[in-house]
Amino acid sequence: MSTNRFTTRRRFLGQAGAAGLAATSFPLLTRCPAVAADQTQPRFPRGKAESCIFIWLGGGACHIDTWDPKERGDGKKQSGSYYDAIATAIPEVSVCQHLSRVAPLLDRGVIIRSLHHNVFDEHAAATNMLHTGRATSGTVIYPSIGSIVSHELPPRGDGVPAYVVMGYPNVTRGPGFLGAKYGYVYLTETDVGPNGLVRPPEIGDARQSRREALLAKMRDRFLDRQAKDETVQNYAAVSVEGFRLAGPQFMSVFDLKKEPADLRAKYGDEFGQRCLLSRRLVEAGVRFIEVSFNLNFVNGTGWDTHNEGQLKQHELIESLDRALASLILDLDQKRILDRTLVVVATEFGRPPEFDAGGGRGHHSKAFSIFLAGGGLRTGQVIGETDELGREVVERPVSVPDLHATIHCALGINPAKELYASDRPVPITDRGEPVRELFA
Repeated sequence: MSTNRFTTRRRFLGQAGAAGLAATSFPLLTRCPAVAADQTQPRFPRGKAESCIFIWLGGGACHIDTWDPKERGDGKKQSGSYYDAIATAIPEVSVCQHLSRVAPLLDRGVIIRSLHHNVFDEHAAATNMLHTGRATSGTVIYPSIGSIVSHELPPRGDGVPAYVVMGYPNVTRGPGFLGAKYGYVYLTETDVGPNGLVRPPEIGDARQSRREALLAKMRDRFLDRQAKDETVQNYAAVSVEGFRLAGPQFMSVFDLKKEPADLRAKYGDEFGQRCLLSRRLVEAGVRFIEVSFNLNFVNGTGWDTHNEGQLKQHELIESLDRALASLILDLDQKRILDRTLVVVATEFGRPPEFDAGGGRGHHSKAFSIFLAGGGLRTGQVIGETDELGREVVERPVSVPDLHATIHCALGINPAKELYASDRPVPITDRGEPVRELFA
């Protein structure tokens, strides 16, 4: 229990915080008039964030080897963490030794150690759960959290999209029943930008203008014949928006050479450059940016550390540590950390036992995520797991609760109903925000 010495202190803080919050009248979300007018609706806290950077550790990052360290195992028979723990800016709270740059910055962040869901052994289903807040349905394709944010909040700047994904296109990141208008712009290489918006070199301005004029005439005639088809109208709107985004204003955001060389070096590898680009996208007015970590599996397995993947897991953690610390400091220096919510998430954790190859399997009963900035009450840990990280023993947080917390941080009512055709669908699946995180 050496890594859980702060249990009593944290329980006291949690109780004190809850008591204080209970005495506070949480303001209604002024961005949702329906809620303000209906006093029977639940009250939700409202954060200060204007944008969200959602860092995705695809594969299942091991919580007890990162944010929730336990006693050391031996990598074979003895269960436990694979690395030593180090102190952080939060008294009596430790993290993995390979998070040495982030550890001193934890006063600007929050660790939720009690996230859980019931999708155990399927990456795709668990990834869908974390992105949509719901299990896969046979009747409804639910929108991702990024698409919901883009539906509820327009871009803060002109000539930019609301939602950008730095990763490969995937249905779990998509708009679902909201329609193509609330989809994402994606890219896989920071030095190129979105391939779909890059004009072939042989197409000059005059030729492009003629093409767009011809397309506009054809599109308008077709839309006149399909005036009642919402799907067609949505795709047409996306087409028009694409031409607008292909202009120099938005594309200039992807020119990382405009950043100082020493700052680019601090961010580190390609993942770090994606994190740097996310800051530029926030400054440009993008509302939601997903940054995928392991596009090409840095250690051969990414965060899915079965067997020999465990042996090079530290390379992933050190890359995350370097980029995340640089991002937090950079946002802080730019004075936009309080207005930018940073989320580091994954589909599940790993068990304390090691498999026959010295790696770990999948574990969804208890795992961790990290939040920073966003105007939240930082410098605290939410939830607790048992001595080996197998079970949540204090303050469980569900995936819908996580989504509700992110939405509230952005000023979005998590109980507002959207519509899949004529079927009402609440933004979250009865999620309750982690109220301890709001002032």
